[in-house]
Order: sequence, then structure tokens, then C-alpha cells
Amino acid sequence: MTDRSVSVVGGGLSGAEAAWMLATRGIPVILYEMRPRATTPAHRTDGLAEVVCSNSFGADSTSSPGGILKEELRALDSLILKCADEARVPAGKALAVDRDIFSRLVTETLESHPLVTVVREERLSVPEGPVILATGPLTAPAMAEEIRKMAGEEYLSFFDAVAPVVEADSIDMTKAFRLGRWGQEDDYINCPFAREEYEAFISALTGAERTLPHDFEDSPSWFEGCLPVEVMASRGTDTLRFGPLRPVGLPLPGTGEEAWAVAQLRQDNREGTLYNLVGFQTSLRWGEQERVFRMIPGLAEAEFARFGVMHRNIYVNAPAVLDSRLRFKNGREDLFLAGQITGVEGYMESTAMGCAAALNMAALLLGKPFPEWPRETAVGSLLHYLGDALERRFQPMNVNLGIFPPLEKKIRNKALRCEEVARRAKDSFAPFLGRLAELAGTAE
Repeated sequence: MTDRSVSVVGGGLSGAEAAWMLATRGIPVILYEMRPRATTPAHRTDGLAEVVCSNSFGADSTSSPGGILKEELRALDSLILKCADEARVPAGKALAVDRDIFSRLVTETLESHPLVTVVREERLSVPEGPVILATGPLTAPAMAEEIRKMAGEEYLSFFDAVAPVVEADSIDMTKAFRLGRWGQEDDYINCPFAREEYEAFISALTGAERTLPHDFEDSPSWFEGCLPVEVMASRGTDTLRFGPLRPVGLPLPGTGEEAWAVAQLRQDNREGTLYNLVGFQTSLRWGEQERVFRMIPGLAEAEFARFGVMHRNIYVNAPAVLDSRLRFKNGREDLFLAGQITGVEGYMESTAMGCAAALNMAALLLGKPFPEWPRETAVGSLLHYLGDALERRFQPMNVNLGIFPPLEKKIRNKALRCEEVARRAKDSFAPFLGRLAELAGTAE
């Protein structure tokens, strides 16, 4: 055990995970969270690990890369996964949460831990001593400037957007229907478009007035994995119906025929009173959102519990500025970065980087060897990408099959290929977990 405390700056998913990983290894933590003293364009509460975008954490089976990552995090006793499982709401094969219950569970767990001190203040500079910076993609300007100076170069940036949420009882179920894709579950509400309805909707969507916060650049660089719905629609009339509005696997009740397009809504809270529009992250003005999204069949009288908003996400050029331990090259040995700011994209990916940074910090403070994440694992593959990607073309990355090392034998079927990748990852992860045991301090 060490008496040296670690400052974790940022109480989002990665910061909360980092604090948990350190505290459960007997290392004291001071967790700084600026809310409610200061806030961001996207946050609305003062809870730790607030989920501000989609309430879905993605696929939850090993037939998907996201499921492989979740399996590894559960094996590591992830606080984020533990609370997500407890706050789970129906979402088919995906892991989705009641965002309020989830945040409350994380907050209560950390605030009650004897080795975690939660300090509600905005850090304007990097603390002295051991530090994990988990300030996230919405890093406040003062801290962002500090990190920019340490990185030695300008940030890369992209814009991220949040989908609107509607009240369930305002959805017209005479026009909408419940069904999971391919009939596997009925966790989604589906709003089917006829061709004429869809084309009128696309015309209104692409012509609607957008908004950007005053301090954003005039020419945003969108992250392809989270495009605003109006940006996707502007790429062609059929883009949405071959993307998030694809109708395949969702036959119309009574006829069994396929609609021209289908908008899906996913449960957003445990009571089932709120549903979010899947794939409808948006930068439209709020009045325009009401006008345009009420053109979706079944949403003519929709009551919006939350409108979509957009915000600027920032991240460092990881292969240029970070070492393999998530520290700045030629920087302080006891300063680690964690979460989305490292250049990963996604809730679980950010959580994984919080975990990795914390375990690296624990090794440093306990005088143990740094964890060597197996390349075959999901976490190891994410870390490898951050160090191996092309600097000039670096973009945030979700976990996906492309970042895992190739299999010895080529498997064409994607699901079978993913299952084999999952098996190989599990085989290499088991001995790694054994080696991590030496980082287990004497937690209170």
C-alpha cells in the first residue's frame, strides 16, 4: 500500500473508473469534479459519470467487438460495468442504462469509499504529485490550454451531438409498433415511413436551420462515427434509409411488408417513460427539432423531454504526443491521461482508458512493472492503435475488428470471426489477470 494520494481530474466515466481502480488497490484518491460549480454545454446534473449522449453502451455479446471489451472490463471488476448492469434497461442485445440511476450508483459508490475524496471544484491547472487527467472531450478552456501546452501542439477536434428524448405516452402507437430487428426482442419502438413521408422528411431535415455555439469553428470536422442526422441526410436522399433508418428485419404488423424507412426509439429510463431517437444526434435549433422530428410517423404530437444539443470534443494526437503508458512523451512520469481525450471514442473505450491509466499509476506508485496488455485483447488493441496510428491521419477510434491483430485463418463470416477473436482474447486475458494480482494493494 502507498500513502501517496493520486489526483484524478474529471468525474466522468474514465475518471470514475480510474478512481475506483486505484482505491480498490489501496491507493488514496482525490477526485476533482467541477460540476455543479461549473458546467458544460451537454451536462445537466452534478452526478459523477453522467451519460450525456446515447444511453446505450453498445452491443453486449462476444459476437461483437464491444462485447469483447465489456467482458474484459467485467473481469477487471469495473465499477462502470457493475453500475451499468444494475441500471440496465431493455435494449435487445445492447447494454443500455437508465442514465439517472446509473450516475447515482457511481456517485454513491465513490463518495462512500473510504479512500476516495470527491472535491467539487474546477481545476484551472494540473495538480502537483501523481495525477490522472480524465477531463474528457468537454475539457474546460483553462485546463484545455494547460494540456495543449504540455502536448506541444494544437489539439485535433471534432464535433459531437446528442439525440433528443421524447415522452413515451406522447408517441402515437397506432402508427408506431414495438419490435426488435429480426423479431428477436420488442425493446424498440418503430416509426415506419412510406416513401412520400420519408422524402418529405429528408427535404425538411436538410433545409432546417442549424446552430453552432459561438465559440465553435465555422467549419466543423465531424467524427464519422457520430454524425448529426442532418449531416448524414445531406449526403444523399437514401443515406438515412440505408443507415440508422434502415427498415430491414422490421416487417410491418399485419402485412409483413417492409416499410420504406423506419426510425427507431430506444427506452431511456427504467420506468419506460422516456425514449430517445436512435441515430438522431443533431445540431438543429430546438424549434426546428420540434417541427422536423414531428414529421416522423407516430411523433406528430411528441413531447420532447430533452432536445438534441451539440458540443465540441477535443482529443490529443495520441501517436504524436503520448507514450505507451498514456503519458506525455518527455513529460512527467506521474502524469497520465485517460478517457476520450486520449483519442478513443465511446463510453466503454473511455472507461477502458481510465482503467489502463489507473493500473499504470498503481504500478508506478507500488514500484511494480507496468501492465503489459496482451495485443490480442480489446484493451490491448485500443492501446496499440493509440501508439501505432498514422500521426497525420489520426482520428478517434471505437473498438472494432480492424484494430485486433489478424487471425491466423481467414474467416469470412463476421459473427464467427468475432467469436474467434473473442476466444483468442479471453485466452490471452486470463494469464494477464493473474499478473495483475500483484497490483492489488491492501484496500480498506
